[in-house]
Amino acid sequence: MHHHGYTWLGSGHDLLKDGPRRPIHPDFTRSKVVPLELAHWLLKAPSFIQGTWTDPEPAATWFGERAREHADSFASGYDRTPEALSAKVRRAAEAVAGGEDVVGGWYLTGQRFLSVCLIGCGPHRLRPEIGCPQRGA
Repeated sequence: MHHHGYTWLGSGHDLLKDGPRRPIHPDFTRSKVVPLELAHWLLKAPSFIQGTWTDPEPAATWFGERAREHADSFASGYDRTPEALSAKVRRAAEAVAGGEDVVGGWYLTGQRFLSVCLIGCGPHRLRPEIGCPQRGA
């Protein structure tokens, strides 16, 4: 079991367009926008993968680093606090250790949205029929 890391930063309005967020849409595999179902990240191009981990701690560290890069822009004052972000990173490590997916999503100033995801693979817990995007790549 391993986890792949994915991020997306874009317009919050793009989240309202669910067509490109579904695998049946012709632009799905090319679109970097967050899929509606987390496991569907694994159907996108392997080039979207920003890291792969078998150990929960480095995966959670990566998750926290990506979030902290934008924390000053979080729309929610609570989410900007170091305590809130540290707690989210701790929960991420626990979830990865249990083979679960992790998703972090934050609205940012300027109507932007940040998504940071760790998606379990080898096989995915809920979608074992979806193959690893790095196999055969």
